[in-house]
Amino acid sequence: MKIEAHIINNIRIAEVIAENIIINSIEDGLQLVADAYYQDFDCIIVYEKNITPLFFNLKTGIAGEILQKFSNFRVRLAIVGDFEKYQSKSIRDFIFESNKNRQINFKATLKESLEKLSG
Repeated sequence: MKIEAHIINNIRIAEVIAENIIINSIEDGLQLVADAYYQDFDCIIVYEKNITPLFFNLKTGIAGEILQKFSNFRVRLAIVGDFEKYQSKSIRDFIFESNKNRQINFKATLKESLEKLSG
């Protein structure tokens, strides 16, 4: 895993780059947000491919628990990926509602994520 730092408008954004899944559990999500928080990052960008598929099944509760940790630490999150493939109404509604706010965002590209988090 590698962290690429982006500083835009004095906002420190950590882009997490990895080849494998780095968030397999609630504990992994908490560790990621804690590490970013203590390294003075305001925001984190994670790629969908690096998150367990269970995250996107809202019945597991993993998404809610992990995203609550980000809220508690006041670290904003953008998840980059292709979310059109998810057919579940609940995950589609969740993504739609999340994108209305600033805390958690689901974006198609790194560029969109950086714009959202730095604005």
